[in-house]
Amino acid sequence: MLDRLESSETIHALFGGTFDPIHYGHLKPVEALAHEIGLQHITLLPNHVPPHRPQPEAKVQQRLQMVELAIAGNPLFSVDERELHRTAPSYTIDTLEEIRREKGENLPLAFIIGQDSLLTLHYWHRWQSLLDYCHLLVCARPGYADTLDTPELESWLAAHRTTDANILKQQPNGLIYLAHTPLLDISATDIRQRKRDGLSLDDLLPPTVQRYIEQQGLYR
Repeated sequence: MLDRLESSETIHALFGGTFDPIHYGHLKPVEALAHEIGLQHITLLPNHVPPHRPQPEAKVQQRLQMVELAIAGNPLFSVDERELHRTAPSYTIDTLEEIRREKGENLPLAFIIGQDSLLTLHYWHRWQSLLDYCHLLVCARPGYADTLDTPELESWLAAHRTTDANILKQQPNGLIYLAHTPLLDISATDIRQRKRDGLSLDDLLPPTVQRYIEQQGLYR
């Protein structure tokens, strides 16, 4: 199925998040991204202490268990637990540096983010160094602007943007690809509120995750 690119190179793709809980708004766009550009595998990186957002409601092991339930039987995905073992904030640049050391300088490495994260990327720790270690693959998100805040940021995006997915496999880092992924208006915040309000979570997250939330008494 994932045969649209002819290059023999592979991209080591990473997708980080709090996953509190993991849901179809995470999974379906990155599955579509994999098909669009020929990703053979995506590694999920659950955060421990996210530095730019409120702290998770579910415990570390609960969030990890939900991720594992969500991807069970899907060979596209695996989980990397390294950030969950940190007590300090999980800065993406630190993880990318570590993985780059492990994988070597030549492997194409990509970090998947949403359009919302692209718009606030300039607030991330050492954000201007991210492309020294990876490509950025950006999934579309509904309701977010198409342009960055300043002309300087727009120039930065234009300087690194590519519309040719094949090039992502031909160099290890430095490019930004804006993907044509489905616009799913699903958020973990909304799921947690719906749970508190006693509303249905059907079609928002995998049934195995929904059952786990019930069993653990989460988001009450």
